[in-house]
Amino acid sequence: MTPVANAPAGDSTAQDKAETLAWLRRISGELATVTTKRLEEKLPWYAEMPPARRSSVGLVAQAGITSFIDWYDDPNSTPWIAADIFAVAPRELLRSVSLQQTLQLIKVTVEVTEERVAGRGDHLREAILLYSRELAFSAADVYARAAEARGLWDARLEALVVDSILTGETDEELPSRIAALGWHGHGECAVLVGTTPAQFDVDQVRRLARKLGVDILIGVQGSRLVLVVGRAQDPDTAETADHVESTEPKTPFADIAAQLEPCFGAGHLVLGPTVPALVDAGRSARAALAGFAVARAWRAAPRPVEADELLPERALAGDALAKKTLVERIFVPLQAHSSDLVTTLWSYLDNGRSLEATARELFVHPNTVRYRLKRVSEIIGWDATGPREALILQTALILGSIGSLEAARRRPTRRGASTLSGSHKA
Repeated sequence: MTPVANAPAGDSTAQDKAETLAWLRRISGELATVTTKRLEEKLPWYAEMPPARRSSVGLVAQAGITSFIDWYDDPNSTPWIAADIFAVAPRELLRSVSLQQTLQLIKVTVEVTEERVAGRGDHLREAILLYSRELAFSAADVYARAAEARGLWDARLEALVVDSILTGETDEELPSRIAALGWHGHGECAVLVGTTPAQFDVDQVRRLARKLGVDILIGVQGSRLVLVVGRAQDPDTAETADHVESTEPKTPFADIAAQLEPCFGAGHLVLGPTVPALVDAGRSARAALAGFAVARAWRAAPRPVEADELLPERALAGDALAKKTLVERIFVPLQAHSSDLVTTLWSYLDNGRSLEATARELFVHPNTVRYRLKRVSEIIGWDATGPREALILQTALILGSIGSLEAARRRPTRRGASTLSGSHKA
């Protein structure tokens, strides 16, 4: 009887495994070639890839086959299989090949390997199935880690963009950072400032924004919550929308802010003015922040309240932008239209908004006062008969008068300086 017949079963199993390993290593090149052809036949996305990227995917498939052989030799030697396999591919491959496509790649590779090793024993087929399962879980882990890292990076980048908008320290890199965040807003935007709720759910805010058809940037700065809101638009349809006038009216940002109001904590909520584009959002942010700082001074302030409705409080707090806005929107247009309108408005406000008292002071009929007040409302958009708007108009008249006096004081000084200079020359 030969020694092989008397050999223990364990030695026979080890010898069979050694022979199988040697055979697998001999056909590994063939398996890689057949797998590449099968990928081109069964996966359209692979065939449409550029040659360089397709070659990288082929390297991943070949590395998977090699890794299986090493794993079959010692199942405990490669605890992080997918990390070893993807190490041979460029880093951008993870960003261009989705998890679904990776699983399709694994499936095709396993199918080719199973077909080629058919008849070599059930132990080898079971090893392939076990390895493919481990590989799929490991691939999912790789993509999950990449997604987590990407999420953390996006959060930091979003915080940086929002901080740049709030501080007004924009630079040439801001548009590229905005694009990296996947901002889909193409057009007007506004900034909403309020308090951060005790339990703030970022995902819930984003879901609500998608439902409202807007894109948002979120900035959490301690107890203050800032949302940069823009109307979302598909970039592929942006060009068409520029040439075809939409029949649907745009939703005002005030209505959008009212829908987003539950996302904020208790306290005041201020909406900045609408600006043409995200790169101009700094102007809206400055107004919203200034309004948020003084909103408590208006007892009956609505929620949300527009920053321009807080112009008197902002002006009293020293906000230069509010002062300029009041003068340019109210005093200058009225002064340019007619001095009678300014005089009538002054008298009407000084007389406690009484038509009769104003008419007596100006020696005109009360209907004349009514007509002039109506013209004031038509020119500037504010109605002096309301108590809140009366405060806004009176503040604008005060600021405009102060500015006019200062300008009048500077003009003689310049003329005197010119005369003195001329006398020296003479």
